[in-house]
Amino acid sequence: MSSPLPQTLIIGTYIYFVTSLGPKLMENRKPFDLRRVMIFYNFSIVIFSVYMSYEMAWTCWLYYFSKFIELLDTVSIMLKNHTFQISFLHVYHHSIMPYTWWFGVRFAPGGLGTFHALVNCVVHVIMYTYYGVSAMGPTYQKYLWWKKYLTTIQLVQFVTVTIHIGQFFFMKDCPYQYPVFLYIICLYGCSFLVLFLNFWYHAYTKGNRLPKTLKNGVNARKEQ
Repeated sequence: MSSPLPQTLIIGTYIYFVTSLGPKLMENRKPFDLRRVMIFYNFSIVIFSVYMSYEMAWTCWLYYFSKFIELLDTVSIMLKNHTFQISFLHVYHHSIMPYTWWFGVRFAPGGLGTFHALVNCVVHVIMYTYYGVSAMGPTYQKYLWWKKYLTTIQLVQFVTVTIHIGQFFFMKDCPYQYPVFLYIICLYGCSFLVLFLNFWYHAYTKGNRLPKTLKNGVNARKEQ
């Protein structure tokens, strides 16, 4: 916590790996079988998120640290040769969160600025449960019909965070240590909302992320 340099190196390495080195390394390789690893990883994040939701006021640093653990999301996608799943939204989200939270934990842990972390932990309990079940294989795919609703939950998260932090602008007296962080939270809450709405449009309105069989059915209905 004494300097943002270590995380700058980590995030820089992460961006370089997922945008350049990783695709080159996996170009002519067979995808790694990470099913068991991902089951353990995803449900570990669920347990970690439950704990942080319960102990939020005490775990600001653990929440910050969890953002580095979550970089493994992209690494696992790369090792499975699913590079097509890595979008700007994905890399932006994983890159910006550790950076903003270093400043938050270093200078203003606790208080009004931690509400979005609490909401995010609750969302992660749901999200990584989905990922964990998904990693268990095709037999469990029938239990994942609620993927579209997962994106809805994420959108509700950013709306809630933006509204919550917006109350600061109507307070006559808010003794928050560094109000600039509240502006930053509001800014990336709005930016994530816009990016996730764009994802929603392309994934569920245009059907770009639907299975081919389902997409064909949707297109057929549109043509009728």
